[in-house]
Amino acid sequence: MQYKKQLTVEQALQKLKHYCAYQERCHSEVKEKLYSLGVWKKDHDGIISTLIEENYLNEERFAIAYAGGKWRVKHWGRVRIKYELKQKQISEYCIKKALKQIDEEEYLRVLNETAAAKYASLKNDQYLVRKKKTIDYLVNRGFEISLVNNCPVFGK
Repeated sequence: MQYKKQLTVEQALQKLKHYCAYQERCHSEVKEKLYSLGVWKKDHDGIISTLIEENYLNEERFAIAYAGGKWRVKHWGRVRIKYELKQKQISEYCIKKALKQIDEEEYLRVLNETAAAKYASLKNDQYLVRKKKTIDYLVNRGFEISLVNNCPVFGK
C-alpha cells in the first residue's frame, strides 16, 4: 500500500497560491484542496489565514466573480445563483453584494428572451402544456416565479 507524500506547510502554501491565482476560489474549495493534498488538519487554518492576508483568497471577490460569470455565461437567475453560493458556504452579505451586480433591465430582457425561445421550441404541445414546461424550465434556471408568471410570452 502506498501512502501520499506529505507536504510541508510551505509547499502546500505555494501550491495553494498557484491554485488561487489561477481562478477565484472560495474557502470550501481551498479546504477541499488541502484535504486532497494530504495536509494535516491542524495546519489548515494557518494556511487559509495566510492566503487571506496575502489577498489570494477573498470571499466577496469570489462571490461577485461567480455570480457575474454564471449570469453572463449561463444566464442563471438570482435564485439559482444564491442557492449555489450557499452551497459553497458563502456569507449572506457577500451573496447580496454579488446579486446587486446584476442589472435589472438586462435581467428582465434575458428572462423574456429565454421564455420566448423555450416557448417557441415547444410548438407541438398544447398551450397549457407549453406554458407549464416553459415555467418549469425558467424556475429551474433560477428565475423568480413572480417574474416568470408575468412574462409577456404567455399573453396576459
